[in-house]
Amino acid sequence: VQLQASGGGLVQAGGSLRLSCAASGFRFDDYTIGWFRQAPGKGREGVSCISTSDGSANYADSVKGRFTISSDNAKNTVYLQMNSLQSEDTAVYYCAALRARLAGNIRGWDNIRFNYWGQGTEVTVSS
Repeated sequence: VQLQASGGGLVQAGGSLRLSCAASGFRFDDYTIGWFRQAPGKGREGVSCISTSDGSANYADSVKGRFTISSDNAKNTVYLQMNSLQSEDTAVYYCAALRARLAGNIRGWDNIRFNYWGQGTEVTVSS
């Protein structure tokens, strides 16, 4: 199982980035793919997740309306489009896979133990 996150970088506040998570080694549409982040000196935070079977999505309150998660099942890839970036979004972003199909708009999804984790991609937002 491999999860390859990419797309991070340095961006000015108000700008946009799109992160990609390319998955391999498992049946993609049986899984929920999540994005998590960890800012310097802080704990890990769930950002968003998507059930690749039907596109059901969940978002952290802090990113609702600014971030959009999507899935391209033909490419086994999940994207996180991040708009209106703020300095508080600066973090290392990780993608992870959960062997379950989560519903959308549920609380506590970020407390579920995801099965597989990729390496991080760093996002820095300058103010």
